[in-house]
Amino acid sequence: MAVVRDREATKAKLLEAALAEFAKHGIAGARVDRIAAKAGCNKAMIYAYFGSKEDLFDEVLRIQIARVVEAVPITPDDLPGYAGRLFDVYQQQPELLSLAGYHRLENGFEAISKAEGDAHTEKVAAVAEAQRSGVLPQDFDAEELLALVVHMSILAFSTPVATRELVVRAVARLLS
Repeated sequence: MAVVRDREATKAKLLEAALAEFAKHGIAGARVDRIAAKAGCNKAMIYAYFGSKEDLFDEVLRIQIARVVEAVPITPDDLPGYAGRLFDVYQQQPELLSLAGYHRLENGFEAISKAEGDAHTEKVAAVAEAQRSGVLPQDFDAEELLALVVHMSILAFSTPVATRELVVRAVARLLS
């Protein structure tokens, strides 16, 4: 009797195992043997479905970014609230920040993934439009303002005094 593989279920297991592995060890430190073992499949499936360990990492990162973009859409008319919601998501899903950090460490600080770049471009455009329409101040250009807001939302990972309330208050002050 032949074993019937469920391609999508196997891919989902590999992606889940890869998320944990890459978040903990980065691209260079991750091992396909551990990913395959945790997913309960042969490591050949990684190469069959994703091509390479690096391509698997890129797919994991793309999925995590897409989840955050969907869960926390940009709200240029409420950037303090947006920063607070990002803070919440990063608290609940710290793997994304680990993945992004490893991506930059292993590819250079200027390197960004295509998924990250696409999401960033859309957010900058939304902030720029809000600035043109007078909803947001123009003290910073749209890219600078978005970078400040996003990085304030990451405060919890760099200082123990950071809270959601602090992030929201700091972004509100930035805009006043």
